[in-house]
Amino acid sequence: MAIDPDTLLSMPPIVTRQTLERRDTILYALGIGATELGFLFEERLQALPTMAVTLGYPGFFWRDSAYGANWQKILHGEQSTVLHAPLPVEGEIVGSTRIEALYDKGPDKGALAMVTREIHDGVGTHLATSRSMTFLRGDGGFGGSSEGAPVPHPVPDRAPDDIVTLPSAANQAQIYRLSGDLNPLHIDPDVAKAGGFEAPILHGLATYGLIGRALLAARCDNAPARLKRIDGRFSAPVYPGETIETSIWDQADGKLAFRARVVERDRIVFTNGYAETA
Repeated sequence: MAIDPDTLLSMPPIVTRQTLERRDTILYALGIGATELGFLFEERLQALPTMAVTLGYPGFFWRDSAYGANWQKILHGEQSTVLHAPLPVEGEIVGSTRIEALYDKGPDKGALAMVTREIHDGVGTHLATSRSMTFLRGDGGFGGSSEGAPVPHPVPDRAPDDIVTLPSAANQAQIYRLSGDLNPLHIDPDVAKAGGFEAPILHGLATYGLIGRALLAARCDNAPARLKRIDGRFSAPVYPGETIETSIWDQADGKLAFRARVVERDRIVFTNGYAETA
């Protein structure tokens, strides 16, 4: 049974209220493998910019039958995060999540859902906009158009200006899920196999966080306020314990192009990356 686009697009926003604690900020940093004290020690704590993807998070709402999606075949396709203000390490957070657009790739190719979340603090400061493209692998053919999806940022056809290599831990997904994404695909071997994977895979947003750490270290001197935007496309899964190599190309006015691969399998796992720095 195909999803009903009119129902999905007319659903009211999911409003999520969260009390962020310093412990949550540290747990997120651990979930993406951070080792710097500034991201782990409560007395000098700073929030990593990519933590925005966990703030005001409504949970894995696709599992709700009201959405009509084949949730076991859902993957995170693309992610864009724009930082409007430095993220707090604690305080009240309000997230407002809605399905902004749907793109039909066809019965055999699935569908794409653009999900947007506006994130504010308790006094109304606009902290970030998170926009994700969710790949509904089992829900194409609902009669919609495939036109209008965002155009990916090109990767330069030359050697990168910098390469940063970071490991992931064997239990990375088990830690990262404690920041709110409890999709069993990332911990239950049976669910992973039903989804077509040989074992539980790392959350796409954990990979995204590791890449964010690479950009932050290489081009922002690990100063979180200097990373203003990070976009890109997930192109293949990462298994916990694999090594992620991020290639970076400098562009004009603090803009960056980037791409990441898993070293062990020589597989591109994140591409068409685009970042803005101050």
